[in-house]
Amino acid sequence: FPILAMPFFMLAGEIMSRSGITNRLIRLSDVFVGYLRGGLGHVNIVGSVFFAGITGSAVADTSSLGPLLIPAMEKDGYHRSYAAAITAASSVIGPIIPPSIIMVIYGSLMNVSIAGMFAAGLLPGILIAIGLMNANYFISKKRDYPKRELPSLKEFIKSFIGGIIPLLMPIIILGGILSGIFTPTEASAIAVLYALIVGFVIYRSLTLKDLYNSLKSAFRLSGVVLIIVAAGSVLAWLFAMDHVPEQLASIFITIGGNNKYLILLIINIFLLIVGMFMDITAALIILAPILAPIAIKLGVNPLHFGVMMCVNLNIGLITPPLGAVLFVATGISNLKYENVIREVWPFVIIELVVLFLITYVPWFTLTIPNYLGFN
Repeated sequence: FPILAMPFFMLAGEIMSRSGITNRLIRLSDVFVGYLRGGLGHVNIVGSVFFAGITGSAVADTSSLGPLLIPAMEKDGYHRSYAAAITAASSVIGPIIPPSIIMVIYGSLMNVSIAGMFAAGLLPGILIAIGLMNANYFISKKRDYPKRELPSLKEFIKSFIGGIIPLLMPIIILGGILSGIFTPTEASAIAVLYALIVGFVIYRSLTLKDLYNSLKSAFRLSGVVLIIVAAGSVLAWLFAMDHVPEQLASIFITIGGNNKYLILLIINIFLLIVGMFMDITAALIILAPILAPIAIKLGVNPLHFGVMMCVNLNIGLITPPLGAVLFVATGISNLKYENVIREVWPFVIIELVVLFLITYVPWFTLTIPNYLGFN
């Protein structure tokens, strides 16, 4: 039942994307941060924050925002490779800020509250966005990238009204889940209903053909992920039967002793290497049942470790050689892979700093869940 949330959230994201919300979210982001130095770079990041509450997928974020923002940034004086890099880097926010598909998978696998995972991901996602915006500001200042004029009150109100309708979806989802009105799976079905109302009734921009294509795309993506979930679950069961978790735990304890902080460092480095070469869903399904018990035994909160693991593996989406989001951004921008890699490293470093901050300062992940009673 919890895994049913995944295809529903995918479908809701597909429907909303085809309803023409991307331009509205970009305009809303522009009136909020476009007047700062490196304005369109900030718009890219804030747009990813808004989009995260709708799709929960980094690839969907890049695919939706990239075709609009990469050419716009180049036209505004940014290097195209920089525009592609910041688009890829900011899309990592997508699976951290709820609703998040990988958090649904982790919660289902580890029998951890999905609502608690959603609550735990809020501050880390915002922290990543703030870090990326700071990096963008200093790079833009150094390269003299432009900023825009302050928006007029009329422009602000118009953009806010245009963008608030799609942003009500994550508010409804999170509000309902965190208040206990409905479960994450029920919330995902309500998200689909809301997306249909927005597309067919409010915006009237969605056609039956769009709905068919949304269903087809969501079914295809769900099929791919669920096959990985099925195969990964079997492999995780085999590992458990062969006592692999116990053996790996003994290796980590041999290296790090009983030092929780050192073992978390080793786990982080291990996951960063894995994320460079393995699909995030497969890595999560195979490694979470092995690594989570080690962390929990050391006194790490399951929600804290879950968010740490999700953030860590997400960084793999923008690190070579197999960063999936990098390939998407490269394709959209028609650049060579190595050109985008050169520009993405400052953002990777920022995300690594945030990862270790999340790892060693549990306050960022546990404050909201503790306040809401997810212990």
